[in-house]
Amino acid sequence: MALKIDIGTEQGVTVVTLVGAVDGNTAPEAQAAILPLMESQPSVVLDMADVEYLSSAGLRTLLLLYRQAAARDGKVAIAGLRESIKDTMAVTGFLNFFLVQDDLATAVAAITKG
Repeated sequence: MALKIDIGTEQGVTVVTLVGAVDGNTAPEAQAAILPLMESQPSVVLDMADVEYLSSAGLRTLLLLYRQAAARDGKVAIAGLRESIKDTMAVTGFLNFFLVQDDLATAVAAITKG
């Protein structure tokens, strides 16, 4: 399954919209698209409302993004997680690393509040 990646800004915050599946085939692509953005702006919002599947490779990519942000005093907010993905992230403790919000607007607000 393919992954579509769109990059934009909302209120000065980098927003990366992911559509499809983040798995062993597509996680490196997501990582390659997002990591360079974080060099100039360490805080980012991931809009994952249209991510249907997140594999362990996808979780590793999210963890790498979190570590990159934390090393630069930044944050990663995730908007619109599906319940099944949110449950997996809760069980593995991953939800603790991110500002998880129901929608894009509140995720952007969470980043801009600092």
